[in-house]
Amino acid sequence: MSANSPASAPRTRPDTAALSALTTDSAAAAPPAAPRLAARLEPFDSYWQAPEDVESGYKSFSAYYRANYLPYLPQDRNARILVISCGPGYLVNLLAQVGYKNVLGIDSDKVKVDHARRKNLPCETAEAFPFLAARQTGEYDVIIPEQELNHLTHQETIDFLKLCRGALRPGGSVIVYAMNGANPLVGSENSSHNIDHFYLVTEYSLGQLLQLGGFTNIKPFALKLYVFWKNPLNYVGLAVTGTLEFMMRIIFMMYGKKVRILSKKIAAVAIVA
Repeated sequence: MSANSPASAPRTRPDTAALSALTTDSAAAAPPAAPRLAARLEPFDSYWQAPEDVESGYKSFSAYYRANYLPYLPQDRNARILVISCGPGYLVNLLAQVGYKNVLGIDSDKVKVDHARRKNLPCETAEAFPFLAARQTGEYDVIIPEQELNHLTHQETIDFLKLCRGALRPGGSVIVYAMNGANPLVGSENSSHNIDHFYLVTEYSLGQLLQLGGFTNIKPFALKLYVFWKNPLNYVGLAVTGTLEFMMRIIFMMYGKKVRILSKKIAAVAIVA
């Protein structure tokens, strides 16, 4: 082999200091990596409850969110609100209708976000964990995940809530919900019918999760199903479920348990101190 062949050419050592600086700069510029979450079919940061006819959901979910969420939102229409797992933008649409000007929805499924964008709603495709991790400077007044927390494991839920706390301003709030395990008629079915439902909550355990996430002033509340006042069957459902829940409370009292909220789903609003 000749002395001029490529194999015998002297090799220059890389500038390790330059490479190290380049690697450090690249790492600093790179967005936070998305963690691998436990849910396999229905990840938390996408919305899975839209009807098959997506368009029909804008009206029905508007009534649902108007009854359940609007009472817990700030009066200031300039409040910065982040809706996570926004899907086709049902909640974002209502917030825009009632005058909130600084709303953003994110969802990890581009197809669902495309529905929202066709309606000119301020939604974008993003995964929840890295999106929040890049915004730990307290820029939001309210964060609302539109999907149930129980699509996360307990530890994932705590990690998510800590990220929400970091992205909220002092005095800001998070509104979250999950399947209610206190209702003996639907609790076990809620847990069993979906492999990506990892736990159930009661008003007490939902408060524990929020406390571990760094929140205070935690107020649990029932999510109302029967809010469609123009439908006569709404009143039948309201009467039947109200009677059943009253009887369940009596039974729990007989067992020495004080259970206040027995709705299918239970929510809570919590404040950053």
